[in-house]
Amino acid sequence: MKNEGLLGIHHVTAMTDDAVRNYKFFTEVLGMRLVKKTVNQDDIHTYHTFFADDVGSPGTDMTFFDFPNNPKGSPGSNSIYRAAFRVPDDAAIEYYRDRFDEFDVKHDGIQELFGKKVLPFEEADGQKYQLISDEHNEGVAPGTPWKNGPVPEDKAIYGLGPIEIRVSYFDDFKKVLMDVYDMKPVVEESDVALLDVGEGGNGGQVILRKDESGSARQGYGEVHHVSFRVADHDVIKKWEEKYNQLGMTHSGNVDRFYFEALYTRVGHILIELSTDGPGFMDDEPYETLGESLALPPFLEERREYIENQVRPFDTKRSK
Repeated sequence: MKNEGLLGIHHVTAMTDDAVRNYKFFTEVLGMRLVKKTVNQDDIHTYHTFFADDVGSPGTDMTFFDFPNNPKGSPGSNSIYRAAFRVPDDAAIEYYRDRFDEFDVKHDGIQELFGKKVLPFEEADGQKYQLISDEHNEGVAPGTPWKNGPVPEDKAIYGLGPIEIRVSYFDDFKKVLMDVYDMKPVVEESDVALLDVGEGGNGGQVILRKDESGSARQGYGEVHHVSFRVADHDVIKKWEEKYNQLGMTHSGNVDRFYFEALYTRVGHILIELSTDGPGFMDDEPYETLGESLALPPFLEERREYIENQVRPFDTKRSK
């Protein structure tokens, strides 16, 4: 029987002030593969870049909008506070700590979170991330490390880790995650909860924290939205019906070509549901993923205009 619930995290989308620096950071330092360089379908004057595992598997991609003249955001409550990336084991966490020192990446040293080794770090624009070790982890399967990346495959990032959300209305938000999205609490305290999504584990978890420090301000260096995985078109349509029955305002099913999407807002937090397919492999060959500007068919006739609007940058890696 087909699973009609959430399967884990699909992707996380953030905002950058510099698509070129961001590309170099993700590919050259973090060792994630650029699997798609396209445009924001709702604002075709801006890039939308997708960094993922070797083949762009769902549950592995961190994506970025590059909005011109976007102000710098400020972290705080009522926001998606931090994205995370999975690495195979504790030795990989130590490898990246040394790598971050080599590349002058700001980090907080190796710590422990819910019994897992983590390494919090920041990009130059202040975007907050952490690595999390899959040692002894169970649950949602990881992806495949980038085979031709700069990081050894046995150390490399191969999936998204738990997404951290901070809200002032902690109890109400937790109730929605549990009642609407069927998330299961693993840890429940008065000001923090760890909830499993689908099969759970590092690839299917939400860290929810109570934070009354004042709301974050959206801008570059901040997360735009989180997306959770659903199996296919039939399931996303069932979620559309569910939102209607619950009286939740939503976008309706949106065909993004690479996946279908459904958006709603829970308090301040934009939550997307996305189908696992079709994926990123249909319109470009594996060998040259992300090397040229890819456009979905419904934007192809505007290619010349779009290419004149977005500043070109070189992402060619193949010989």
